[in-house]
Amino acid sequence: MFIPNLLSSESGSESIVRARIVVVEDEPDLRDAVAEYLGASGYEVATAESASAARTLLETQSFHLAILDIAMPGEDGLSLGRWMRSKMPIGIIYATAAGTALDRIVGLELGADDYIVKPYELREVLARVRSVLRRVPQPVEPQVAKAETTANRRFMNFGPFHADLDGRFVTGANGTVIDMAKSEFDVLEVFLTRANRLLTRAAISEAIGFVEDPDSSRAVDIRIMRLRKKIEADPANPKFLRTVRGEGYIFSLPTGEGN
Repeated sequence: MFIPNLLSSESGSESIVRARIVVVEDEPDLRDAVAEYLGASGYEVATAESASAARTLLETQSFHLAILDIAMPGEDGLSLGRWMRSKMPIGIIYATAAGTALDRIVGLELGADDYIVKPYELREVLARVRSVLRRVPQPVEPQVAKAETTANRRFMNFGPFHADLDGRFVTGANGTVIDMAKSEFDVLEVFLTRANRLLTRAAISEAIGFVEDPDSSRAVDIRIMRLRKKIEADPANPKFLRTVRGEGYIFSLPTGEGN
């Protein structure tokens, strides 16, 4: 049986942390069906019927992934997802009704990791959950962090920025951590590890394991747009992340940088 988990290193051994998922959905039958299916697939699943209930739940629990219905009474899923991201590193999959492409684009701009379109099959939900969880940072206990060495970690420098590819964060010239969603860091890592090479949108999508909905063809472009705002002095005239019209993108890294 497939056992979904996240592995963290502890004293030279591996400890298994079962991935925790919260499903926020106002339709009770659908909410229960998704929770039961994911639970049977080996995940720890909690549910909430509204954004308010989800906020209460997150006061005492943390999760690796949230599946959020966008159109809920009261506070909507987009607002809830933005709040969750401000509280913890968490993967987010939005559920949206068919034909509401605008919601999906707005969600991408807010840092969504993936989408499912209603009505959806439970097997599709599981596939997207697995895809996003592969990109969720590994949980690290405080005592592990203290003992961690930098001998085997991967670091990259570009311009005034320093990227810790294993710690999954970027710092600027003054050492301040750059606020970056996981989906943005996924794209940045693809470029940093393939610098000075032309990458098509399809190649980038495949590299980050993004299961792209046909209605979300702008997903890569939107993430690159958000990334440019954070690493480029002039996003309209990028120094690093350049567009090759009609073909894709190149991350320009001058010789000598990157180590």
